[in-house]
Amino acid sequence: MTDSRYHQHFTVSWDQLHRDVRELCHRLVERDFQGIVAITRGGLIPAALIARELNVRLIDTICISSYERMDQGGLNVLKSVEHDGEGWLLVDDLVDTGKTARKVREMLPKAHFVTVYAKPEGRPLVDQYLTEVAQDCWIQFPWDMGIAYVEPLVDQVKR
Repeated sequence: MTDSRYHQHFTVSWDQLHRDVRELCHRLVERDFQGIVAITRGGLIPAALIARELNVRLIDTICISSYERMDQGGLNVLKSVEHDGEGWLLVDDLVDTGKTARKVREMLPKAHFVTVYAKPEGRPLVDQYLTEVAQDCWIQFPWDMGIAYVEPLVDQVKR
């Protein structure tokens, strides 16, 4: 971890993400949504899983860039939507400082906003989330990782 504000590290596997999204869906299943808006890039995979679990066929995206690796910069809206969010589910993987969340709330004030993970600074900006994570924790998502060979310990020690 290079950014000095991160003192903890939380690795999310594909299996864990899928379990967490399904648990979030259990909390949403009684609601009817006309569609889902995913906040890209992080919200794409949770939105696809939610769409499957809630049988929602209409999916759109809001495309905002704000991070370059671990450094959060200015917001750059690359693509928006042409409605206020009424009847829509707005999905992201994580609400961190709330910078992106504030922007999408302005764009879609009537959407129901959910994230899988939430940090304290951004938590008040979402309607629902599954797991709270410390503000100083960097979450390593599965789409940012690869599987690599790890040499057996005995071989490492003998070198």
